[in-house]
Amino acid sequence: MEIENVVLVDSEDNATGLMEKMEAHRQAVLHRAFSVFLFNDKKEFLLQRRALTKYHSPGLWTNTCCSHPRSGETTLAAAYRRLSEEMGMTVELNEIFSFIYKADVGQGLTEHEFDHVFVGFSNIHPEINSDEVDSWKYMNMADLQQDMIQNPEEYTVWFRIAFERVVAFLLNHKVEGLS
Repeated sequence: MEIENVVLVDSEDNATGLMEKMEAHRQAVLHRAFSVFLFNDKKEFLLQRRALTKYHSPGLWTNTCCSHPRSGETTLAAAYRRLSEEMGMTVELNEIFSFIYKADVGQGLTEHEFDHVFVGFSNIHPEINSDEVDSWKYMNMADLQQDMIQNPEEYTVWFRIAFERVVAFLLNHKVEGLS
């Protein structure tokens, strides 16, 4: 199996080096990541349920896709790559903001990420990669917010953090397709 590295960054997202992904998560080192949030024309959000074989947070609902860019790869290029690899989709994406978070994900692993958040719009049904994704669904924002309050343990920790920020952004900014 190929060694997968993450790009280490400082608090301004300047690359400072590379580290093997699992080691970066064990040491809670700040690294570059991205999160994709897709919506359909009904303003419903596309969720994925992580495959049961994932090394952390298996079987939890999360945003449409997320991952880490490779060395020399832009976050946008990585977002397109992983959206295609995980969900079988090609959709125009736009970065809306970025933020830093740190969260325990169990098994002695911590996500400490400089997360670039992208949004896109599509009515396409995904063709999921079952190695990455167990299932998917579209859900309206109000129902999703309510379910996350009632059942937080069913959602990934980073999704709960990012989703609040996405909702706040959408309330405060005109985003074509969601206005």
